[in-house]
Amino acid sequence: MLRQLANIISLLFAVMFSYQIVYYFVSLFMKKEEKTCDFRYHRYAVLICARNEEAVIADLLTSINNQTYPKEYYRTFVMADNCSDRTAEIARENGAIVYTRHNELQVGKGYALEKLLSDIEKDFGDTFERYMVFDADNILKEDYIEQMNISYCQGNRIIAGYINSKNYDSNWISAGYSLFLLKKNRYLNNARYLLGLSCAINGTGFLFDRELIGSWNYHTLTEDIELSVDQACRHNRIAYCEKAVLYDEQPTSFRQSFYQRVRWAKGYLQVIRKYSFRLLKGIADGDFCCYDMLNTILSAYGFSMISILLNMAELVMFIYLGVNVIPYIDSILRSLVKAYLLIYAVGLLTTVTEWNNISSSDFHKLIYTFTFPIFLATYVPIAFYALFARVSWVPIKHTLSVSRQS
Repeated sequence: MLRQLANIISLLFAVMFSYQIVYYFVSLFMKKEEKTCDFRYHRYAVLICARNEEAVIADLLTSINNQTYPKEYYRTFVMADNCSDRTAEIARENGAIVYTRHNELQVGKGYALEKLLSDIEKDFGDTFERYMVFDADNILKEDYIEQMNISYCQGNRIIAGYINSKNYDSNWISAGYSLFLLKKNRYLNNARYLLGLSCAINGTGFLFDRELIGSWNYHTLTEDIELSVDQACRHNRIAYCEKAVLYDEQPTSFRQSFYQRVRWAKGYLQVIRKYSFRLLKGIADGDFCCYDMLNTILSAYGFSMISILLNMAELVMFIYLGVNVIPYIDSILRSLVKAYLLIYAVGLLTTVTEWNNISSSDFHKLIYTFTFPIFLATYVPIAFYALFARVSWVPIKHTLSVSRQS
C-alpha cells in the first residue's frame, strides 16, 4: 500500500514538473526578439544591506562607482545593519550614503530593506522611484546599470539580473551553488522571460519600481522568493536581463552551507503557508505563472518529503515484519542512480552551454559536474531537518575580496 502511494506521488511529481522540459528546449532554440524602446536615462537608488561586511563591501562599491551609466542618475545607499565592524565607515569612504540600524528582534534582510527604503523616502522624498538591490559581497559588471536601464525602458518594472559566481573554482560546494544559479539563469528565468512568464528573484541583483511594489512587506527568511510569489499572485511579470551580470560569493564550507540552506528551506515553508491559497486562486483564474511559482515553492518540500517519509515507513515496516528487504533496497538504489544521472545530465548541459561564463579551469568545470548531483542531494536531509528546527536569520561571513571579474 505504501509503495503504491509512493509510486502515485512520484508519478504526480513527474506530471506536475514535466512542463519544465519545455524550458530547456526554449532556452536552447528560441531566439530572443530585441524590443525597441524609447530610451532615456532614469534615476536609480542602489540599495545595499550589509552586516559586518568590511572585508568585501569596498569591492562592490568600487564596481558601482565604475559603472558606464552616468553618475548623476544613480546614488548608492547602504544600510549598516547591526554592524560591529567598519562596514559603515568603509561605505562612506567609498561615496555611499550610509544609514545604520540596530534591532536584534527584527533580524534579516527584509527588515533592513524596509528601514532603508523608509529612511530614503524620509530624506529624499520622491526623488527615487526605481531601486536596485545588491548584497555586499557582489561585484557588478561595468555595464550592469546600463543594461538594467535598457530593460526598464522596454517596459519591464521588476527585473532579475544574471547571477554568476566570484568563486566557482573554490571547491565542490561553491561549484554546486554556482552551477545551480547558472541553471536557474539559463533554463528557468531565461525560458520564462522568452515565453512571457514571470521570472524569480534569486536573492540579489534585481530592480524594482516602487509604484509596483508599494511598501516593502517581505519579511520571511526568503524575502526574494516571497517577492517573486507575491508578484505572481498580483499577476505582475518579473522580467529577466541576461546582459546585467553580477558576481556573487558562494559558501565554501559545508557548515556554512548547511545553515544557509536550512534558512532557505524554512523560508520556503513560510512562503508556502502564506501564499498557497492565493496561488491556488491564481491557478483557478487561469494564470500559469501562479502554477509555476507554486511548483517552485513546493518542490523543495511537498513531494520529496512525502516520498522520503513513505519509503522510510515502508522499510521499517518490512524489517518489523521480517520481510526480505534486499530487493526493496536494490530498487531504491536503482532509483537513486537514475536520479544521479538525470541531475548530472542537467549539470553537464548547463556547464557546456555556459562554458565561457564559468571562471574555472576546464578540468574543474568537468569534475564539478560529477559532484553537482551530490551537492543537490545534500539538500534533502537539510530540508527534512528544517521541518522541525527553529531557524533564525544568521549572516553568512564573506571574506573573498576581488577587485573585478572578466
